This record gives sequence, structure tokens and C-alpha cells, in this order.
Amino acid sequence: MTALTDRTDDRWDDGFIARSRHRAVGQGPENGGELGDEGDDALVRALSGTVSGAGDDGGKVPAPPLSPEGQALRTRLDALRQLVGLSRTRLDGKTLAEAGRVLDEAAARRGLSPQHTVVAIAGATGSGKSTLFNSLAGVQISETGLRRPTTAAPIACSWSDGAAGLLDRLEIPGRLRRRPRETSEAGALRGMVLVDLPDLDSAVGAHRDHVDRVLALVDAVVWVVDPEKYADAVLHERYLRPLAGHAEITFVVLNQVDRLPGEAADLVLDDLRRLLDEDGIALGEHDEPGATVLGLSALTGEGVGELRELLGQFTQEKGAATRRISADVDRAALRLRPLYVAEGHSGPEIGETARAEFEDRLAEAVGAYAAGLAAERAWRRNAGKACGTPWLRLWRWYEGRRAPRTLAGLAALAAIGGRGSVVEQAPVEEEVTARQRVEQAVRVVADEAVAGLPEPWAQAVRETAVRGAEGLPEALDDLAVTLGAAVAVPAVRPPRPTWWPAAVLGQAAMTLLQIYGGLWLVGQIVGVLEPKLMPPVLLMVAGIIGGPLVEWACSIAARGPARRYGQDAERRLRQAAAGCGRARVLEPVAAELLRYREVREQYAAVAAGGSKLSTTRQ
Repeated sequence: MTALTDRTDDRWDDGFIARSRHRAVGQGPENGGELGDEGDDALVRALSGTVSGAGDDGGKVPAPPLSPEGQALRTRLDALRQLVGLSRTRLDGKTLAEAGRVLDEAAARRGLSPQHTVVAIAGATGSGKSTLFNSLAGVQISETGLRRPTTAAPIACSWSDGAAGLLDRLEIPGRLRRRPRETSEAGALRGMVLVDLPDLDSAVGAHRDHVDRVLALVDAVVWVVDPEKYADAVLHERYLRPLAGHAEITFVVLNQVDRLPGEAADLVLDDLRRLLDEDGIALGEHDEPGATVLGLSALTGEGVGELRELLGQFTQEKGAATRRISADVDRAALRLRPLYVAEGHSGPEIGETARAEFEDRLAEAVGAYAAGLAAERAWRRNAGKACGTPWLRLWRWYEGRRAPRTLAGLAALAAIGGRGSVVEQAPVEEEVTARQRVEQAVRVVADEAVAGLPEPWAQAVRETAVRGAEGLPEALDDLAVTLGAAVAVPAVRPPRPTWWPAAVLGQAAMTLLQIYGGLWLVGQIVGVLEPKLMPPVLLMVAGIIGGPLVEWACSIAARGPARRYGQDAERRLRQAAAGCGRARVLEPVAAELLRYREVREQYAAVAAGGSKLSTTRQ
């Protein structure tokens, strides 16, 4: 086989295979003789519009109504497009590059002729690709010879017009586009575009680039192997194994079976099927969908007719492009699966337990429990002011005047009901501890939310939680200073229960008994009143004992209301801290999880039913 020669002129004298073929065998197109000059010119003019394998439409024709498989594929492509759009800010461009390429190639292929099926013939050096290509075309198109490599660039043969756009997409120049000889067998392949590729194991890097580029664009592939290199590692590891999901658009042909004696051809075919099965390629046996495997001899013609018949039926189904794109989507979905599927994850949401624990930690950081206790004590102190003895209240006032203006002094002022105006800042250790508690609460709730999520989305959730937590300690500090201080030392006295007037009246009565008894006793000492020691003493003792008893009874009665008041104050501060945490952390995290749920649904639409799109070749 000799190499194809690239020429820069516009003449078709290097590829007018049909004319040279007729002259070689001494036949004309009609009367069996050679073409004359006029016949040559007429035939050239007649074929000048189809040299490139296309008509005037440039390869673009109105698309027919979509089949159910085509409609399902369109749904999957739309879902993949939305998936890529939703993921651009979460995943890097390299990760989405394969999905983007599938979308671009699918759009390009769907915009071209759906009536044509592009089939590539690929294989290793010396496998007989070009010989099989010429045998299917029925004419010497791709040159053959002993020199390796022979085919330097892809060469195409189209059995009908309208394929120019498809060949432009494959970047096959016009001088390498051919038409087969018109025969009775050629009609069965109408609509097929056959492409002969360079050797996939060529020593020339440009040849391998041609193979990789065209294989990514064609609708189907005929892999040609020979008895010596059918188990070649390059073929299986670089091509067949990665394309295992494209089994329904794959033909594997064992060429040169004429060189195998007896039953050796069957043994080699069985071993080839075994290797394909190890590659993960489903075999289309027993009317099941999968790759077609057969043996033939392109040189003698044995089995070529069967392959031509299979290719003709495959082309007439006009579903190869849909199958190819569907297989590409399947492969892209499989590669993206670790990025979207959370194995063992019950659902992208923050559980009620995690929310409650988060709010408890924020309440602890803001000091809600301590503030509730302070409010309870403030309520009881207020009750003590109204129900305590005047002498005890006077003593507390005196002690409050002596207390220093420190945190201890503030506590003493609070104990006697005073309202200090100077409040020291919390110790640095307490601020650091509170900040650490907030950071721990955010970290714990983020870890709970991302449990089982794919790493990119888990990282996005963590970053969202960290961003929301940046100003959370300061916001909680403001709450602790404003609402917490108002609860601990309220500017307005707590509400009084209905029994307080009776308690105040009872305490006043006890005080009057003490005063009356004391005045009576003083009168007796002075001599103004008749000496009767027992009555005034009893009155004074009744007042002295009765006052503390009234105060004790009031303190017992005040426990329940004071506790409820403190719990209400704790609840208000807890709710304020929880609201701040929800707005800054929980809601942004929930929004990120909702985005993940959306992309997960889109991924499910992309991955669902991939195998259902393919139609079985009978």
C-alpha cells in the first residue's frame, strides 16, 4: 500500500477512481469501452457537485420528527446542559470539560444530516483496513501496499448526496472524498458515509491524532483486527476498553481468516470475544444489543457480503447518531457520578437534631441560661423589695452604697435593686471561649450537613458555613450586651402578681405592730402609761416574727412566677441567638444543599434510562 498524496490543486485527477478503474479493466460506463474525452468531461461535470459527497444543501437538511429515542435523548441533553450550568460555580472547568464537549458535539451532529450514518474503519498496521474499505466500496479508493504506514489521512466514501456538512465536521478535504461505483449492492448502503482511518498504532503522531479526532465524531466504528494482532494491548487498553459503553455502534471484524487453517478461525473468534468481554464490551448475540463480531477476508471476499448487509441494515435504521450521542452521555454521566451522587446519604438537609444542637451551642455562647437565671433572681429581688421588712431593706440599701463599682459591685447593686450605669467588659478569656463555642457550633453543623455528600459540594457547604460565621460572634456579642443585659438588670421592673398588695399590706401590718408595741413600751418606761409589760412585748414580738414569716411565705410563693419569668427571658435570648444563627449560617447552608438537590435531580435525569435509548439490531 502506498501513501495518499496531499495535493494543493483543485483538480480531481488524483481521486477519480471510477474513471481510472473503468480504464484499467477496459470498460465504459455504458458500452464496456473506455471513456472518450467528451465522456470524461461530461462525467466530471456530472459528478462535480458530488465530489465532496454532498449536494447543494451543504449537508444540512430539515430534521424529521424525533423518534421516542430521540426525544428521550433530547431530555437528557437538556438536563446535562442545566447540570453544567448549575455546577460551573462549584466545579472546575476541567471537570466539566467532558460534559461540555458532549453537548457541543451533540449539538453539532444534530444540526447535520440525520439521513446519513458515518462509519469509520479503524485498526492497527497491516490489519487490512484499506482493503476492506475498497471491498465495501466496490472500487479502488484507498491505496494499498506493503509500505507501512499506508493511509496518511482519513479518506471518505459517501453512497449518497448531502453528507458535505458531516465530512466538513470530520475535517476531510474535498480531494479525499469519493463516491463508490454504482452497483446493485451499493443501493443497500445508501445513506452511509464510510471513513478509512490511518493506523491507530502508527509511528507518526499526526496519524494517531487523526484517529483520535475522527473516532470522537463518527456515528459507528468498524474495528479491523488480524489473527496476529487481535489481542494488541494498544487496541484494547486505549480504544476498546474506554469505549465499552459504545457497544451497539461497534463492529469488530477479524480479517484475513483465509490465512487460518481448519477451525482455527473459530478458535480465534472465540478468544476475541473473550477479550472483548473482559474489556466490558457487550456482545450482540442471541438478538441482544451489543457489538457485532464476525470473521471475514477482505482479500478473497469471504464474509464481506455479510458485513455489507449488516452495515446496510444498520444504516437504514438511522439510529446510529442517537445511539452514539446517548453512549457519550452515558460515559460523561459515569465520570460525573462521584461528583453528584452521595453514597449512603439519606438526603441533602440539616436534621432537626443538628439544628437543635446548633441552637443550643449558640445559646450557650450568648449566655442564655445565665441570663435566665439573672432574670429569675431579678424577679425574686423585686418580690423581696415589696415583701421584705423595712429594716432589712434599709440594711441592703446601706450595703449597696458601700459596694465597689466592679462586677461584684454590679451584682450587689442588682441584689438590692440598684441600677448601675458602669458595666465592665467581659474578661478576654470569656470572649475567646464564646468565640470558640460559636466556631465549634458552625463546624459541627456543617459536618453534619455534608455527611456523605460528594467532596465538591461538601466543600461548598463548608465554605458557605464559614462565610456565614465570620460575623456571627460579633452579632451574638451585641445580643448579649443589649438583650442579655436588659434581662439581667431590667430597666423596667418585672410584672407583679396579684397577691403582692396583700403581702405588702401584711408586711405593713407587722411593721405597725412593732412600732405600736415599741411606743407603748416607751410610754411605760417614761411613766406616761400604766406599766403593763406583757402586752407591748407581745405586740413587738408578733411584729418581729410576723414580718420575716410574711417575707418567707412570699419568697415561697414567688418561686414559680420567678422561674417562669427567667425561663421566658432565657427563651427570648435563645430565640434571638437562634434567629441570628439561622440567618447567617443555617439558611445559606440550606440554600447550598437545595442547589445540590437540584443538580442531583438533573444528574438523575442525565443518567436515567441511558441503556433504554438504544434500539436492538435484529
